[in-house]
Amino acid sequence: MRSSRLPAPGAPRDNRGMDPRYPVGTFTHDPNVTPEKRQAWITELAALPGHLRAALALVPPGGYDRTYRDGGWTIRQIVHHVADSHLNAYTRMKLALTEDNPTIKTYDEAAWARLRDGQDADPLVSLQLLDALHQRWVILLSSLEAAHFARTAQHPEWGPISVDWLLQLYAWHSRHHVGHVKLAAAR
Repeated sequence: MRSSRLPAPGAPRDNRGMDPRYPVGTFTHDPNVTPEKRQAWITELAALPGHLRAALALVPPGGYDRTYRDGGWTIRQIVHHVADSHLNAYTRMKLALTEDNPTIKTYDEAAWARLRDGQDADPLVSLQLLDALHQRWVILLSSLEAAHFARTAQHPEWGPISVDWLLQLYAWHSRHHVGHVKLAAAR
């Protein structure tokens, strides 16, 4: 259906041939959803706080301001971005579940990352937020019937997006940014 930003031809690669902007590859929507796949994506969302905590444990003392690539966000900004992004995703899902194809608001992720809380706050603050948020999110997702996952919201740039699409995107988004933290920790 849709994919996230794709790497440009000739994009920079690391010594393994990987584009560091996409450490787990780019997002691809799977239109062939099964209950088993859906449960696996929910499980990924449930695991995100633990995976992020494990990735942060790899960061050397004083290393939260390392970047995963030249010009990339710092570890600190990545963790705060995940909290910002997943708060928005949770809200978007709840809107799709409770309103008839609502139009959802976008936000300037880079501008949010430049705000003082994104640049200066301890990443563990956002990790605590993610612990609680993901517990609520998994409770919500686990309570849904199959028809709920087909409900949609209208994204100003992407068009209609379903709860299933959002679930897949944010399961990928979780792996994507844990990958960034691991790359930055290893630099």
